[in-house]
Amino acid sequence: MADPTLTAREPAGLSGARDPLAARTAWALRSWWLTAAMWTRALMTYRASFVMMTVANVLITFLDFVVIILMFQHTDSLGGWNLPELGFLYGTSAFALGTASLFVGTVDALGQRIRTGTLDTMLVRPAPALAQICAERFSLRRLGRPVQAAAVLGWSLWMLDVRWTWDRVLLVPVLLFCGTLIFAAVFIGFASLQFWWGESGELHHSFTFGGATVLQYPPTVFAKELVAGTVFGVPLAFVNWLPALHILDKPDPLGLPAAFRFASPLAAVLALCVAGLVWRTGLRAYRGAGS
Repeated sequence: MADPTLTAREPAGLSGARDPLAARTAWALRSWWLTAAMWTRALMTYRASFVMMTVANVLITFLDFVVIILMFQHTDSLGGWNLPELGFLYGTSAFALGTASLFVGTVDALGQRIRTGTLDTMLVRPAPALAQICAERFSLRRLGRPVQAAAVLGWSLWMLDVRWTWDRVLLVPVLLFCGTLIFAAVFIGFASLQFWWGESGELHHSFTFGGATVLQYPPTVFAKELVAGTVFGVPLAFVNWLPALHILDKPDPLGLPAAFRFASPLAAVLALCVAGLVWRTGLRAYRGAGS
């Protein structure tokens, strides 16, 4: 089979653009948008079902925060953090995970497509395969998690006893945006391991949904080795832990330089580059199913 990375190119008009990288990125985003719009039109055919499923998703995900509320019925703080501060951690991590899952979460179906040979059909279409698989079966029902997380985050921001300086205010939207990009990179990077290891789904979920659960609790309740792993390994600490230390004026359990608290944009760029490299390497190694 021909090299699969050469079978899903952008239209000729884009390939001649002055900036090839920008052209490829724009074409990938447009391909994602067109595919997602197709699935959205199909979903909105049954609007009552969509509304009920979205409301159910909000209520079910809210149970995660109910567990934290019940925990604080027996204590005033957890690892030196009070309930509004944990609400901030919960809201930021759940929002970043939910938004990333909304946009690229279906990439975890890559392994099934490889096993059934249906990935080959994506590779011969005139659109980037990654954009197609990230938008496949796009569902607005997944809005339930980020909507619920935004509600918890809004409540925590209202309740927090914080002196809101301009840098703290600016850091909140920055960490939400960069946290979403980091989780998107983790989704894509670990899903791409299925090119070599078809049964890596559990590993993939442990770093996405499992990682978001860890980030809902303060870093002071975990071993320093685990916290260090989220800084220098899979960069989940940059989703909310490190920025939250500055916003909430908390001490760093690792004693890292203060610059780490503002390094989420750099961590997001590096994570996306690594995820893109893993995807490209896996796609080049893929030889197709002969279908």
